[in-house]
Amino acid sequence: MRAMLWSMSKAERIANMIFVVIPFLGFVGAVLLLWQSWVDWVDLGILATLYILYGFGVTVGYHRLLTHRAFTTYMPLQHGWAILGSMGLQGGVLDWVADHRKHHAHTDQEGDPHSPHVGHGEGLMGLWHAHTGWLFETHGQADWKKYARELYEDPVMKKINRLFPLWAFISIAVPTFLGFALHGWTVEGALRGLVWGGLVRAFFLHHITWSINSVCHYFGRRRFPLEDKSTNVAWLSLFSFGESWHHNHHAFPRSAAHGLRWYELDPSQLLIGGMQRLGLAWNVVRISPERQEAKARPAEKRPVAA
Repeated sequence: MRAMLWSMSKAERIANMIFVVIPFLGFVGAVLLLWQSWVDWVDLGILATLYILYGFGVTVGYHRLLTHRAFTTYMPLQHGWAILGSMGLQGGVLDWVADHRKHHAHTDQEGDPHSPHVGHGEGLMGLWHAHTGWLFETHGQADWKKYARELYEDPVMKKINRLFPLWAFISIAVPTFLGFALHGWTVEGALRGLVWGGLVRAFFLHHITWSINSVCHYFGRRRFPLEDKSTNVAWLSLFSFGESWHHNHHAFPRSAAHGLRWYELDPSQLLIGGMQRLGLAWNVVRISPERQEAKARPAEKRPVAA
């Protein structure tokens, strides 16, 4: 069984590497297509719609629900979010959750899978490792039993993880079909859907997500006296659906909201709030202003616990 699980994980990682390289090539091709005006509002609409859909699969599903348990929902919805997150093409759910929990356990220290400050030196090499290089070195290496035990013990979740190559294929097939249908059932339409809604969408979603690992541990602002080097980066907040309030997130990892102030744009928390109003989410973790204020004080001024 152990050998079989290792083989499945290896196959998933190979698929993930493929879907790291191919979107980049698709983006290069798309630049050439722009030169030939081979794009219109239909193509951009498919791109934007699937970027939002699969992006929330990563931010709300993979991250806030399954990694940090920032809210609770019905088990079928948990499985649905895991599938939607898989279609973001960032690896299977067990690998993603385990890697991210390991990141929090060893933030910017030895053992962090993707810190720009550990193992590769400061500067460009560290940023490269945190942004993309780690995918070829430490991605998928975190122990599922240690860092994602409850998902590992869920047979449905384990099956969803094993089927990552299928979800990856569907992720690309959906925009290809939409382009085919919306451009008059033509081969050209299918190719445009594949390029813009499939490859270019994956390229943008990849690099925005990876920027949380790199940019948001190197540049930006800090509010809380944390030992790690996480930062808040306001200009990334819309494109990352609120994930770039990363310093806030490290201060309160279980918070459903990463934007802790009214002006900190956080679309993911708005979606979670909508789910809560519909009765699809409960036990939503929120951080009171008092807790935020206490956390923001210098360490020597904080009250000592009894």
